[in-house]
Amino acid sequence: MYSWAQAHSAFCSHLSAACNVKSSPLEKYKRFRFMLHSTFSIHLVNSSIFKRAPQNFPYIEVSCSREKMAREAPNWEGLLKWSLAHSDGTNSSRNLSEEDRKWFMEAMQAQTVDVVKRMKEITFVMKTPDEILESQGVTPQDIEDMLDELQEHVESIDMANDLHSIGGLVPLLDYLKNSHANIRAKAAEVVSTIVQNNPRSQQLVMEANGLEPLLLNFTSDPDVTVRTKALGAISSLIRHNKPGIIAFRLANGYAALKDALNSENLRFQRKALNLINYLLGANPSDCGTVNELGFTRIFMHLSSSEDADVREAALKGLLELAQNRPVAKPDSGPTEEDEKLKQILQERIKGISQMSAEDLRAAREEGQLVDSLWSICNDGPCPLRENGLVALNGDDGPPPDVASLHFEPPLRAWAANGGGDKKPSGENDIPLLIGPGPPEGGAS
Repeated sequence: MYSWAQAHSAFCSHLSAACNVKSSPLEKYKRFRFMLHSTFSIHLVNSSIFKRAPQNFPYIEVSCSREKMAREAPNWEGLLKWSLAHSDGTNSSRNLSEEDRKWFMEAMQAQTVDVVKRMKEITFVMKTPDEILESQGVTPQDIEDMLDELQEHVESIDMANDLHSIGGLVPLLDYLKNSHANIRAKAAEVVSTIVQNNPRSQQLVMEANGLEPLLLNFTSDPDVTVRTKALGAISSLIRHNKPGIIAFRLANGYAALKDALNSENLRFQRKALNLINYLLGANPSDCGTVNELGFTRIFMHLSSSEDADVREAALKGLLELAQNRPVAKPDSGPTEEDEKLKQILQERIKGISQMSAEDLRAAREEGQLVDSLWSICNDGPCPLRENGLVALNGDDGPPPDVASLHFEPPLRAWAANGGGDKKPSGENDIPLLIGPGPPEGGAS
């Protein structure tokens, strides 16, 4: 017979498989509820199943009306408490009747989201012409919600790779050209999730010519959010992807990054700086190209930004260029850029020196970058180092254990010294006898 304890175990296993995550039961319930309600094409639980629920089963009858979806959803937290109450050992476990067991399995199946099936349904919608969707009452917000759900599914690398197999990758890339800015932005976000740390999907997107619409949106879209999301997708697509980096270079990607740095949008600037620093770190030979394009002056300007992340990323770029610049002739003096950089470093040293202790901890890496740049561009130690304001690598490690030598337990100290002072050679040691002593009264 099937007991309530077995039903609870099956229910949690069912949820874990459906959600495909390792998390607490409550998190699984919440994620499961999100998967149910995340897109317009998911049908809610058939209320007829809940009408046949056992007595005291916590539920709220579900309407199929989308407008009432949020407030008339099943009471998942109540369901969790009910399920745990039947498996915590406080109540005797009774066997389920065949009717209750059948109901329980039907309820679980009604709540399960078949991810591959859902991705196929989403692919079908993505392939459907816009005019047909509009005639069926599907709105741009519905499409965004659908892409939101798709992004949840493709967080799994296997599901991301399967999207191409079921024919969904090309329609997704087509959404990068959609007339609605929010859909273009969301499509780029989904592409970024698909290709992130995923060589197979990176290859598939490159083969599907996915870099071209991303570059177009990055360089010329009128909406800065679309440009930012496209840049994020490009960054994920070409990282650790040599063909992608080559294609980005050939498409004048560095010139596009230079334009992005001139934007007033901080998030856009940060993403551009992070990608530039990655590219220069992976390909130091590109430093010459970047110098010729005038990045040095832009980095200098951004190194005085009020945004700490922009400032730090700009200093990283300056350090990368300084470490890879050609060796100057012995008789050549400092250039105009050298003098400008020295002035900027002096300003940053002054700013860091005036920081509180808490701000200094937050600006730890910035201080290290300023110190490194100073040592390359100037003779003598950096004033930050002289004043003890530079946190060196390893400063976060534990201090040497000096005091413990003076507070060792006596037995441990005795053992460490080899058992105490040894007797002079030639003096016989008294043997240590182990075992019962002689009988009382002695032995003759």
